[in-house]
Amino acid sequence: MTTATPTDIQTVLATGLPQWKPATWSDYLACRDAETLERIRLFFNRDRLLIDMGSEGINHASVSDLFIMLFGFWFSRFTQQIAASFGRCLLEKANTQAAAPDLVLYIGEGVPQWQQGELRRIDLNRWRVPDLVGEIADTTIATDLDEKKKLYADLGIPEYWVVNIRGRQVIAFRLQESGKYQQCSESVVLAGLPISLLEQTLERLNEGTNITAAVWFSQQIANLKVE
Repeated sequence: MTTATPTDIQTVLATGLPQWKPATWSDYLACRDAETLERIRLFFNRDRLLIDMGSEGINHASVSDLFIMLFGFWFSRFTQQIAASFGRCLLEKANTQAAAPDLVLYIGEGVPQWQQGELRRIDLNRWRVPDLVGEIADTTIATDLDEKKKLYADLGIPEYWVVNIRGRQVIAFRLQESGKYQQCSESVVLAGLPISLLEQTLERLNEGTNITAAVWFSQQIANLKVE
């Protein structure tokens, strides 16, 4: 069995093609600690490692920034709760899992806080898991709906979104008591938010920018009634 090595990082950087490989936690650590870490994203689930590109194309960057703006508009309108976004920050649960989702949202108490001298990662043995994570899928939708979905379910993350850029689609999943995700048409973490409204906001990118789309979203939720 061929396991992942730091050499695989160079292959991904050269081809731009992400790949899952059999791996141990030690293999993951070797890739994580390579000098090229800032150019890649790593995902590890028990015995499988994904090395993915860290740099973003125009479409990916635009949609990723759009959703962070949507979070801001939502919380300014509906709740006084503490909320924090940590998109693409590395999450680690030592020896078992690691991930760097495009979208990472914490709501309420227990938001991770970095202190001087600590590693610049979110240690899931110290901090609770995020309330919501998401992946912006331009060329990675197959793995976003398969192995990454399993990874986030195994971590116990309550809600997971896959944003299909090309299809202008948002596929949202809610974690069930069984430990499996089930697709949902309305967010539970952002209580009362229809997933269809997110898709309509994505459609606005066909005729404007991510900022104009975010402003349109803020106008729509001004009249939205939630329980």
